[in-house]
Amino acid sequence: MDNIGLNRRRLFQGAAAIALAGSLPTEPRAQAVAAREAPELSTLVQQNRLPSLAERVGTAPLVVTPNEQNPRYGGTLRRGLRGGSDHNGILRLVGNQGLTRWNMEFTDVLPGVAQSWDVSADSKIFTFRLRPGMRWSDGAPFTADDILFSINDCILNSELYRSPPSLWVIDGQPVRCEKVDDTTVRFTFAGPYGLFLQQMATPLGQHPTLFAKHYCSRFHPKYNNDLAAQLRAANVSDWAQLFRQRCGDIEIPSRWSNPEKPTLEPWVIEEPYQGGATRVTMKRNPFFWQVDTAGRQLPYIDRLNFQIYQDVESLMLDVIGGRLDLQERHIDTLANKPVVSQNQQRGGYRMFETVASLSNSMTIYPNITHKDPKLREMLGNKDFRRALSLGINRAEIVDIVYLGQSEPWQIGPRPTHPWYHEKLARQFTDHDQAEANRILDRLGYNRRDAQRFRLRPDGQRVFFTIDVITALYPDNNDALELIKRHWEEIGIDLKINAIDRSLYYTRGDNNDPDMAVWPGPGGLEPMLDPRDYFAQHPQGTRYAIPWAVWYASGGKDGMEPPDHQKERMRLYDAARSTADTAEQGRLMKQVFDIAAEQFECLGVAMAPNTFGVASNRLRGVPASMPNSWSWPHPAPSLPQQFFFTG
Repeated sequence: MDNIGLNRRRLFQGAAAIALAGSLPTEPRAQAVAAREAPELSTLVQQNRLPSLAERVGTAPLVVTPNEQNPRYGGTLRRGLRGGSDHNGILRLVGNQGLTRWNMEFTDVLPGVAQSWDVSADSKIFTFRLRPGMRWSDGAPFTADDILFSINDCILNSELYRSPPSLWVIDGQPVRCEKVDDTTVRFTFAGPYGLFLQQMATPLGQHPTLFAKHYCSRFHPKYNNDLAAQLRAANVSDWAQLFRQRCGDIEIPSRWSNPEKPTLEPWVIEEPYQGGATRVTMKRNPFFWQVDTAGRQLPYIDRLNFQIYQDVESLMLDVIGGRLDLQERHIDTLANKPVVSQNQQRGGYRMFETVASLSNSMTIYPNITHKDPKLREMLGNKDFRRALSLGINRAEIVDIVYLGQSEPWQIGPRPTHPWYHEKLARQFTDHDQAEANRILDRLGYNRRDAQRFRLRPDGQRVFFTIDVITALYPDNNDALELIKRHWEEIGIDLKINAIDRSLYYTRGDNNDPDMAVWPGPGGLEPMLDPRDYFAQHPQGTRYAIPWAVWYASGGKDGMEPPDHQKERMRLYDAARSTADTAEQGRLMKQVFDIAAEQFECLGVAMAPNTFGVASNRLRGVPASMPNSWSWPHPAPSLPQQFFFTG
C-alpha cells in the first residue's frame, strides 16, 4: 500500500465496493440471490424472513479477493480448544473485525470496519468513515453511535475500567471521541500517536467495534436506571459484572458465552463457551458486511465447531487422525512436527507454515543495572558480554534444541522485514572460545579456582544465576543446559533458576536477577514491541528494568539511564509520533544502530517458524502466514474466504 503522505491524509475510497453493492439484487429473486449468498439465506429471503442481500451488506461492503477460485458455500469447520479458558483460540479465528486490519505481510494496515480515514498532519486526530448501511448480526444498524458508546460510555467509564486501556491514553490523557455524522467518527489525542492505525489492527484495538449500543446499553446504568432485577437474576453484585457477563470484553470467555449479543463477526455464537461445555459452535452471520469480488456474501463456510480438549495429547490424536480441519494452536511445537508431517497422507491434511513474529527463540538479559555494584560493573561491560556471546555454541543449540530449524541470531527485525539490520542480528554469533578467553583474561578474570572457574579481582568466583520459566518455555531450559556447559568451558559458572511465572515477574520487578531469559520480540513487529532495542518495557526490558521504569514514568521513578538510552527513547518517541511509515523506518534504523553498538542483550537463535494443518478439503488457507498475537493468526488471512471442496 502507498504510504506517501500518511501523516497528512490516508484515504481509501471504496468506489469498487460501492459499485459492486449497487449491482446486488434488491428484490428476492431466487436465482439471482442464490448465486450471491448461501442457500440457507436465500431461502429465508424468499420467505420474507430476511432482508435482501443488498439491504444486509450496505452500499460499501468490504470486498475480499478469495485466495482460490471456484469457492462454494457450505460445510462445518472443525477446530480444537484447550480446556475452559482457551477463549483466544476463538478470537484468533473470527475476532479480526476492527476499524483497520493487517495485510498478509504484517507490514501495513488496510480498511476494515472503516472504509477510509484521514490523519491530521500532527498525527493527533484520526477521522474514520464507516460503511453506510452496515449492520450488526441481529440486523440493527452499525453507526458512529456504537463507537461513541463503546469508547465514552464503556472503556472511559471508571466503574467498568479502573483506568482506560493504555492503548487509548497518550501523554497521560484519554482519547476524546466525537461523532461527526452517523458514519463518521473522530478520535483526538493529547499528543502525536503514529501507531494508532496499527494498534487498531491488533486484538486489543477492537473496543470501538465490540459493544452494540442498542443491546449493551440495557446493562449500563446511564441508559437503564433499573438494573436491580437483572443483577439478582444474574447473581452478580454490580452493573460492571453484569455488563461483562452479557457483553464480554476482548479477552475474556464471556465474549463467546452469550448467543444474544450482536457482533460484527463472520459467524455468531450458537452453542456458547461456558462452564462444562464440551464444544462451542458458531453459525453464519446473515448480516456479515464482506463480499467477494463476484459480489458473493462471506463467509462461505456455514458453521464452526470448536471441540474442547482437556489435554494436548487428545488434541494431537485428532489432528493426525484427520478429525480437525484447521489447527495450529497448541500443536505447533518442533517436537510435534515430525509426527504431524508423517501422518499427512493418512490424515488427509496438509501442513502450512506460520512465520514467527519473534526475533529470537531465547534472549539472555544480563542485568546491567544490578543492585550489587560488582555484578553491575561486570555485566555492564560490553566486552564481558561479547565474551559471553562468543562462548555460546549456537550451532549446537540449533541442531539439538531446535532440530536444525533455526540459525544463530542476536536480536532485531527478521530478514524478511524491511527494517532488517545485519549488525544487530548477526554480530558475535560465531563460537570462538579462544577469543572469549582472551577477552576475559584481558578484563582481569584470568585467575581460576580448583574447578577451573574464573575468579573476580575480589577473589569471588565468576558466578551467575539465570531465571527461566521452565513450564512455559521448556525449550529455553534445554538451551540453557547447553549454555551452562559452554560457559563452563570458558570458566563461567552458571546456575539455572527454574521458577514459576509469578516469581519470575516479582524478581524482575525487584531488580533481583543476575540474568533472565525470555523469547525475544520485535521480529515482525519492531514498533509495537521494541523492548529489546532500548529500555522501553517496565517488565520486559529485563537487562535494565529500572531504566524502563524511568522511561515509562516520564522520569518520576526508576533509575536515570545513560545518554545512549535517552537518545533511543527520543528517537522512538519521534517514530511513534508520526504515521508516516517511511519516517518511522528512518528513525528506527538509528535506534537499531545504537542498540547494535551497545550490545546489551544476547540472542541465541532466530525464533523458528512453526506450522499448522489444514484438511485437504479446506481451500483458501495460505501456505504461509505470520504467527503473532498482534497479527492474531489465522484471522487476518480471512477465514471467511476459506471453503470446502466436495
